[in-house]
Amino acid sequence: MNTRMRGYLRSDGRKGIRNVVAVAYLVECAHHVGRKIVEAFDENEVHLIGFPGCFPNSYAQEMMEKLTTHPNVGAVLLLSLGCESFNKYKLSDVIGASGRPVHTLTIQNDGGTRQTIETGRDWVASQIEMLAQAQTVSLELDELVIGTVCGGSDGTSGLTGNPAVGRAFDRLVDAGAICIFEETGELIGCEEIMASRAATPELADELRASIAKAARYYAKLGYGSFAPGNADGGLTTIEEKSMGAYAKSGRSTISGLIKPGTIPPKGGLYLMDVVPDGEVRFGFPNISDNAEIVEMIASGCHLTLFVTGRGSVVGSAISPVIKICANPDTYRKLADDMDINAGRILEGSASLDDIGEEILDAIIGLASGNVSRSEALGHREFILTYKSFEPAGPSCLPG
Repeated sequence: MNTRMRGYLRSDGRKGIRNVVAVAYLVECAHHVGRKIVEAFDENEVHLIGFPGCFPNSYAQEMMEKLTTHPNVGAVLLLSLGCESFNKYKLSDVIGASGRPVHTLTIQNDGGTRQTIETGRDWVASQIEMLAQAQTVSLELDELVIGTVCGGSDGTSGLTGNPAVGRAFDRLVDAGAICIFEETGELIGCEEIMASRAATPELADELRASIAKAARYYAKLGYGSFAPGNADGGLTTIEEKSMGAYAKSGRSTISGLIKPGTIPPKGGLYLMDVVPDGEVRFGFPNISDNAEIVEMIASGCHLTLFVTGRGSVVGSAISPVIKICANPDTYRKLADDMDINAGRILEGSASLDDIGEEILDAIIGLASGNVSRSEALGHREFILTYKSFEPAGPSCLPG
């Protein structure tokens, strides 16, 4: 297996597999200006991210700080309307302290829409020129952070794509990489199985508590993490869906339980708890798969493995997405959007280990300069909403 990869070394010692210019709007009122700036650089690695809310939220602040200092980001343009509550000064200071170029434009003070777009494009162009001179360094598997999500799941997801990701995760964990799986709302019924794999008894209790919290949260909402498309695809209960989602985790010891934005301290397998703490205040924990991908990226993921049975075409800003299709019929319909056909397992032309190896090769390929299907098609979806979390306790993380 060729593991010759290259990365961009950052001041904190982490290495990125991309060198993106992030254009970040800090309120929905600045979204249009940001979009017009980015449109001028369609063929470049210029990605639009942002937070739409006008009212402060510590989760959103932390997420934007983690995203704009992600190792795949090389420079950041901040866009403010001027009267929103987001603390742009703190965000700028955090980015600057990371050694990245950062510039803030305030629409109310910088000439309005047209002038801000023009000024923003000039600054982004200068950063593209500067980043093009960046040197790369060698990158090893134990320096990678890999996330996995599943969306548009059907009856094939738990038979092919998800367990194949589990095989790849086992290989990556053995190599010293950080691997992150989710989501607690789709693991209901699996808490005792996960607890038996916990590194410590204290972590086992935390895993159980995270699933119990998710069950209470969804019960309060009156709607579980189970969509009509899941039922149309042959799934019957949340427990059945949970077993398929659980298969993504593989067989390794679970090293820790993290919250969105927590960067795991060392290699191993981690569960991300995406369900907010406290009372139900902000609606559904994640209103789409894209929100989960963003949270994975905020925790340092260089890329995300996305398993789908029904079919999903999304990608992500900042970090690439590898699309793994569980259903062979779906693959034939959406082949241009899919990186890996895990449905071959059902047709008898590949084993779980074969697809796991393909996934590992795809990861290495992306970290060597290849692009995923979603990247090639220009998918750079992004969404960030309000949430509230308490920090992960000491028993949740390895010492």
